[in-house]
Amino acid sequence: MTDVDLRPLGDSDLRVSRLCLGGNVFGWTADEPASFRVLDDYVAGGGTFIDTADSYTAWIEGNSGGESETVIGRWLADRGRPEGLVLATKVGRHPGFRGLSAANVHAAARASLDRLGLESVDLYYAHIDDPETPLEESARAFSELVDAGLVRRIGLSNHAPERIRAWLDICADRGLHAPVCVQPHYSLLERGAEDALVPLAQERGLALLPYFGLARGFLTGKYRPGGPAVDSPRAGGASALLEDARALRVLDALDTVAGRLGVAQAAVALAWLADRPSVASVLASARGPEQLADLLSVQSLVLDPDSTALLTEASAP
Repeated sequence: MTDVDLRPLGDSDLRVSRLCLGGNVFGWTADEPASFRVLDDYVAGGGTFIDTADSYTAWIEGNSGGESETVIGRWLADRGRPEGLVLATKVGRHPGFRGLSAANVHAAARASLDRLGLESVDLYYAHIDDPETPLEESARAFSELVDAGLVRRIGLSNHAPERIRAWLDICADRGLHAPVCVQPHYSLLERGAEDALVPLAQERGLALLPYFGLARGFLTGKYRPGGPAVDSPRAGGASALLEDARALRVLDALDTVAGRLGVAQAAVALAWLADRPSVASVLASARGPEQLADLLSVQSLVLDPDSTALLTEASAP
């Protein structure tokens, strides 16, 4: 494993690499052999943080959810768990385990651990908000998993800032294990998190772990006005951005910085995001080693002030 700087997840003892490998493609656009190659190369490149969810890849016809966890579990069984590897999964969207009721959270956690072949998982997320379940019930259920040794730390994903604050306050009032990180939608083209979530994270010591940091592939630079069609399940959404003047300004800025530094546009986009306040690690997925190679340089890529300013200005809402 290559030596890289590791960052803490909030005030926890978990330390992670700047690039978090997303497992949403495992069992979807990456079959098991390709997934194993990506996982091998990620670890060899200094990666220490793998993210998945129990609902991956239930959206594929014939799949029932848990396929990504199963692939990762088989890889761990075959390769052995690398030292320092942090594994995260989520609950709330699996077809058989929807929502954040206490019974559902406990059952889903055990099902995930079975698929992963683990006795405990490092980070367990509430994948979505569940307004039908009292927050205290959900917060207590997650805390009980920590007490039982099934989960080391707790995270929240797709929760509004006011709901995150309420969850944290319940934990403080009831003496429960509190979330240490939040996974928001955040990128050069989606900066809404800066309005309320980033200040909340700074106030409460939360780490941010953005997803869609490449805007569904648009910020890789492979989508161009008048360019060839891109073979990707997300091509429709990414191609639509070619009609957005702000998106094109960002693309031009990425081209400038990437050319100056001699790295891929994707690495530049993720490096900008990795250096935003409270961000500990940025998620990105790769269907194969070739895609991953463009991402790995973010582990050590630190943008100069002029490059950062150019991207920040170009992406201003």
